Amino acid sequence: MKYLMLIKHPETFQREDVPQALFDAMGSFVTAAMKSGAMLDTAGLQPTKDGFRVRLGGGAIVVTDGPFTETKEVIGGYALVEAKSREEALGFARQFMELHRIHFPAFEGECEVRPLESMG
Repeated sequence: MKYLMLIKHPETFQREDVPQALFDAMGSFVTAAMKSGAMLDTAGLQPTKDGFRVRLGGGAIVVTDGPFTETKEVIGGYALVEAKSREEALGFARQFMELHRIHFPAFEGECEVRPLESMG
């Protein structure tokens, strides 16, 4: 089953604050996961100031440019993983967050994991 991991952190998070040790550890982690087929895709997201929202409500579509000042926490990245079970997906997310705990102790955030709907 495919799972989407959403990495959330405060809007004030700056990529420049990330220690090189975390980049190195994540590089090894992602390379191994991609090679094994457990990770299908992953990427960080640019700041909300570079994005926009398209909202439908009351029959009207409204476009709002970022940044989204009312938002305290944002999705900063994602990973699409293939796991045999919920427990395996949980283990993958825990490993991801453990790398942050070890190599970037100041990081505060969460990894939300959601199974994808089957389209067939």
